[in-house]
Amino acid sequence: MRGGESAAYGELVLRHASVAKRTAAFLGAGADADDVVQEAFVKAYRALGGFRSGSAFRPWLLRIVANETRNAVRSRGRRSRREELAVPLDVVLDPAEEAVSLERRTELLAAVRALPDPMRLVVTCRYLLDLDEQETAVVLGWPRGTVKSRLHRALGRLRDSLPDKEVQR
Repeated sequence: MRGGESAAYGELVLRHASVAKRTAAFLGAGADADDVVQEAFVKAYRALGGFRSGSAFRPWLLRIVANETRNAVRSRGRRSRREELAVPLDVVLDPAEEAVSLERRTELLAAVRALPDPMRLVVTCRYLLDLDEQETAVVLGWPRGTVKSRLHRALGRLRDSLPDKEVQR
């Protein structure tokens, strides 16, 4: 794999394309999510020589996706913030998410989008992408303690903005 074998890499693309696209969309790529993911996979392929053997591929790839998303959002400077943060509501996260009503999903996504960037990023990684604390730390390039503290503050803000709704403690 480290040698850049096309077949093995193709398998990794198939396995991780969905989470990579959700990551790009939730981090602000909006309509550019496909382009961001494609560029991230190209960069990941070129950087395989620097991938540490024994490390998890998913957090490494999602870190590249997060960086590419930031680059894409920055390059769109003239677009409104609302367009940058748009997340298609038809993204299926998991079977439990399908059971949630459209109205409640819309409320929750609006509340998450309204969070300051660091809080939005940590909530997105932990709950919308279902990454653990360590994976979230790797993807965002933060120490694990920073992930914990920002997540705690973000959940507090969500509890305040959605007082009649259930927000994990």
